Amino acid sequence: MLKNQDHRVAVAPMMDWTDRHCRFFHRRLTSHALLYTEMVVADAVIHGARGRLLGFDEAEHPVALQLGGSDPGKLAEAARIGESFGYDEINLNVGCPSDRVQSGTFGACLMKVPDLVATCVAAMKAAVAVPVTVKCRIGVDEQDPEPALDALANGVFDAGADALWVHARKAWLEGLSPKENRDIPPLDYDRVYRLKAGNPNEFIGINGGIQSLEEAREHLDHVDGAMLGRAAYHTPGILTGVDAAFYGVRPEAFDFAALIDAMADYAARHIEQGGRLGHVTRHMVGLFHGLPGARRYRQILSTDATRPGAGPEILKSAFVAVEFGRAAADEAA
Repeated sequence: MLKNQDHRVAVAPMMDWTDRHCRFFHRRLTSHALLYTEMVVADAVIHGARGRLLGFDEAEHPVALQLGGSDPGKLAEAARIGESFGYDEINLNVGCPSDRVQSGTFGACLMKVPDLVATCVAAMKAAVAVPVTVKCRIGVDEQDPEPALDALANGVFDAGADALWVHARKAWLEGLSPKENRDIPPLDYDRVYRLKAGNPNEFIGINGGIQSLEEAREHLDHVDGAMLGRAAYHTPGILTGVDAAFYGVRPEAFDFAALIDAMADYAARHIEQGGRLGHVTRHMVGLFHGLPGARRYRQILSTDATRPGAGPEILKSAFVAVEFGRAAADEAA
């Protein structure tokens, strides 16, 4: 079982979003929340360009690698490779509902074969010394979430899983798109709470629809961890309150100017290595959501920062718009 105080708040693995640039940015906002990679298919880890797929900045710790797959041997090998890259945890995806994932016989469809999931977890646990965890749904299609989630949880914990993160919705593998699966199936937090009540000595975290740190705190009255997804991505400024709210760090005004300087330096290094400014800044568009100057900031990052040859000075120019907006708001007040 993971130590509750270590991983009580996490930022969810999100395909096409939580890449290494996003994680570096999020780490500048919170020192303690556990960060997750996008899902990486075990076959790709074994046979693909590992540096591109698995490389990350040391500043990202603690960071977990999420794997997709259903072959115990391949998952064990991919987990070993991930551990060798320095990841703090290896997570198995049993929740993604996309057609591409289903065709590979992994993701949410594995909810239907809990014994196979348990075998995969056991193989991964035998291969690595770092924690092995699972992220799942409460069920798929016509499954009854009561026995389905219990079967999955019992199997993975018996196999040695260190934690289970549960997205508190069903996944409908037919009839709903991946996007619709994030919204349409109703949330059932109470089902996850009941799972925790029945497994008091295991780490169980909750995911799905958590919009604020206040909501996360309420969930932690019932479970061990709260995982923020789209709210952390679209309004990343909320992450600046995580360390004080959940990790005992003394609250103080967040230094956004220092953040922008750090991200500009990071972007400059990325550009020197052949990357583009937009690879970094696309994750930062919602940073000042709701604040004076945020609209102009978004415009600059969505247009100027995406142009070929754009440099980190554009990020600093966007921040000037926020500072100007704040000053104007203060003067008006």
